[in-house]
Amino acid sequence: MSMETGSASKFLIIDDHPLFREALHSAVELAYPNSDTLDAASLDEANQILQDDAGFDLALLDLSMPGVKGMDGLLHLRTHYPRLPVVVVSGAEDPPIIAQVLAYGAAGFIPKSSKKTTLADAIQQVMNGAVYVPETYADGAEDPLDDDTRKMIERLSSLTPQQIRVLQMICNGLLNKQIAYELSVGETTVKAHVSEILRKLSVSSRTQAVIEVNRLEALGTASPFELSTAAAPA
Repeated sequence: MSMETGSASKFLIIDDHPLFREALHSAVELAYPNSDTLDAASLDEANQILQDDAGFDLALLDLSMPGVKGMDGLLHLRTHYPRLPVVVVSGAEDPPIIAQVLAYGAAGFIPKSSKKTTLADAIQQVMNGAVYVPETYADGAEDPLDDDTRKMIERLSSLTPQQIRVLQMICNGLLNKQIAYELSVGETTVKAHVSEILRKLSVSSRTQAVIEVNRLEALGTASPFELSTAAAPA
């Protein structure tokens, strides 16, 4: 494996396990000896770091952390920081999980069981513009996601952070007036958000939107409805 020695790249490791954060630090150092690498033990901590510094070249994200459900963390990063490439590093290596990660726009999937040299090589491949998946994942051989599910994931990923918050409240049964109060915006603004959500999801009613979200949650591809995130602008 050819290691990069010239450029000073910047990485963010998001994982609640100290030992694995250390392992990822070691892999990044192997691939990019001159890199600047920060780490976060939670998504909230990662949010604070990213709000203070937007200059990261790559984020390495664990799917399973306290307060994070399904694809919540990945979708949150993809909607709040769309220019930040995110690679999922996870112990959940089932083909449907990998397919979901890629459908949500991740730059790759690296199994936590990988050796350090494999981790380093995967990071380099992503930094060079490739989408990394493990060799054991036969992409396209038998797609674990049907077309409707994949399209709905893409539609959900197109929502803005504020639209996701509105959709969350719709799924919790709140009326427009209640949503307006919670978000400190006018009811007209909420109606505009709801109309845009229905348009982006290609559904004709709030009920259909809730049904689609519930269907994705049943597959383990939940939207970031249980996260503690900073308020997005209206």
